[in-house]
Amino acid sequence: MANHKSAAKRARQSEKRRVRNRATKSVVRTTVKGLRSKIEAGEATSADLAETMAVVAGAGASRVIPAKRASRQISRLAKAMHKAQTKG
Repeated sequence: MANHKSAAKRARQSEKRRVRNRATKSVVRTTVKGLRSKIEAGEATSADLAETMAVVAGAGASRVIPAKRASRQISRLAKAMHKAQTKG
């Protein structure tokens, strides 16, 4: 337990951030997983890709996930989407 008022406040802030970041990471994982399953099934649309890209980019911009990881995920999703569309 915190011994100072400022340390107690910092603990409260950290807990709020931890919960918020965890929820955001969950949304990112769920969205990416959903898009990948749609790509495999051949049902993915460009709107699905745009929505997923926005979620991932937002998480990267708010530093919930590293910016480079967000960029890499977006790139790989776009590449997979393009490959599935040109193959089919």
